[in-house]
Amino acid sequence: MIRLTGYIDVPAERYADVAAALPEHIALTRAEPGNLTFHVTENPTVPHRYEISETFVDKAAFEFHQARAGASPWAEITKGIPRNFKIEDIAD
Repeated sequence: MIRLTGYIDVPAERYADVAAALPEHIALTRAEPGNLTFHVTENPTVPHRYEISETFVDKAAFEFHQARAGASPWAEITKGIPRNFKIEDIAD
């Protein structure tokens, strides 16, 4: 199983566009084969920070997600925004 955790700090001037695109990104990710969980929440103490937690059944499912998301409108809207993620291969 692959688990990704971390956050993305969205610049204030891009926050509205990112927030508007987020529901579709979440829905598409949750519908992917091999996706077990996908949670995105706003950090209550750090403005414009989204906390991310996602799990996939295996590396292939995670790589599929990365490829799909990388070619999606989400990738364009969030282009250039640094991600602060930790990716782990974890036991079931």
